Amino acid sequence: MARAALFDVDGTLVDTNHLHVVTWWEAFRQAGHDVSTHDIHRAIGLGSDDLIEHLLGAERDHDQDATLSAAHTALYGTYFERLPSLDGARRLLRELSGRGWRIVLATSAGGPELKALRRAIDADDVIAGVASADDVSDGKPAPDPVQRALELAESEPSDAVFVGDTVWDMKAAGAAGVRAVALLAGGIARADLEEAGASAVYEDPAELLSHLDTSIFAQMERKD
Repeated sequence: MARAALFDVDGTLVDTNHLHVVTWWEAFRQAGHDVSTHDIHRAIGLGSDDLIEHLLGAERDHDQDATLSAAHTALYGTYFERLPSLDGARRLLRELSGRGWRIVLATSAGGPELKALRRAIDADDVIAGVASADDVSDGKPAPDPVQRALELAESEPSDAVFVGDTVWDMKAAGAAGVRAVALLAGGIARADLEEAGASAVYEDPAELLSHLDTSIFAQMERKD
């Protein structure tokens, strides 16, 4: 079975979390909801439906959900042509691929948004597949996106590492039985990521790349 390096995208490879916070805040404001940017930030990483429920609760007016999602999509879409990859993201993916890891993305993004993210990463030549929001019924923290990524990588959980930046990423990896590495680039506190199951925490892709030879990736390589 192949060794698989599974990656979240938003806040992990592309610097988009705060763009999502601002555009969700505006979408909620337009619909008459006063939701703090702090609360929105901690919900980033959930799929749109789950994010809305997490922030507004199960007793909300569900008829507004589609309007809220559409407003966020339209607002966020204005940034598609200028999404910035995080420092070291492209080099990290290429280095892992060169060391024999099969690279698969696991993201709640889909459609034009996913295309924009992949364009920002600019590493399609080493990305073996993408488990997107279009491929699973339940998003993170359910294990479905990570399990789908494992299927695309043709890998077992014991042969995989998942890299993400949110509590939801860590919980999804743990539920799928995959080791989880966290990055602080998305703005979530180290303690929260460790409590959610991160086996190691790095500042950003560049720091993980600089410590690759002492990371869980190298430890797994030495077992082969």
